[in-house]
Amino acid sequence: MSRLRLLQSVAERLREDRVPGLKSRAAPPRRKVAWRSRQPPRAAPPREAGLPAHPPSARKRPRGSVSLAAWRSGRREPLSLINLRKRNVESGEEELASKLDHCKAKATRHIFLIRHSQYHMDASLEKDRTLTPLGREQAELTGLRLASLGLKFNKIVHSSMTRAIETTDIISKHLPGVCRVSTDLLREGAPIEPDPPVSHWKPEAVQYYEDGARIEAAFRNYIHRADAKQEEDSYEIFICHANVIRYIVCRALQFPPEGWLRLSLNNGSITHLVIRPNGRVALRTLGDTGFMPPDKITRS
Repeated sequence: MSRLRLLQSVAERLREDRVPGLKSRAAPPRRKVAWRSRQPPRAAPPREAGLPAHPPSARKRPRGSVSLAAWRSGRREPLSLINLRKRNVESGEEELASKLDHCKAKATRHIFLIRHSQYHMDASLEKDRTLTPLGREQAELTGLRLASLGLKFNKIVHSSMTRAIETTDIISKHLPGVCRVSTDLLREGAPIEPDPPVSHWKPEAVQYYEDGARIEAAFRNYIHRADAKQEEDSYEIFICHANVIRYIVCRALQFPPEGWLRLSLNNGSITHLVIRPNGRVALRTLGDTGFMPPDKITRS
């Protein structure tokens, strides 16, 4: 027996002694790996402000899941409303097309965001922050302006704060028959920390967490395309506050919401948003007070 054969035999016995029952086998051939040039790692795309850190991916998602575009528009994209797993294989594309047509929005929503009129800011309690005499005049002018548009308004949704309730009372006199709905979602607050920061307005950090989630919920609840069952265009009035309106405008137009404090709104002003059936949003007017005499315009 040659010396090489002897060494191989000893090595096999040593392996069998260490791991009983292990059979010796030849080592697998090495895999040839193609050489690649080292590239720097790709940077993650910037996250859209106001959205969760990990939104559903539009490129890799399970079949039948919600697309990124549908997720951004409140999951009202027609394709996101259909369960593709229950699709009939025999009828094929015809059935899918009919379901898509059934889920598509047909009407346009017109959103009128009204800021409350001037109020007594020196009151310590919220219930005592009522409208000033000038504020009541402003509400009258705003109500006359809305009535002069000749539109068939569907409803008035207003904040539950005192100054918004009193503004709604006056405007409603010029729009008889329009139903009113009160909500806490539209109450004034700090929606998100502004960027760049300002020195004259610095609420506590906890206020952003308390108010921000609520105001974001208001945006998602009220600003969306029309329901598929809605046949005619709708005209809705929302009477609330400057911070809420500015944040909603930024979110609706897909602007960075941190810039909401750069916008300015007068008391009793009208902001008009249009939401098309395909989900596109247009801003018709922002903080319009051209219907008021110059001596009646305030921004307190």
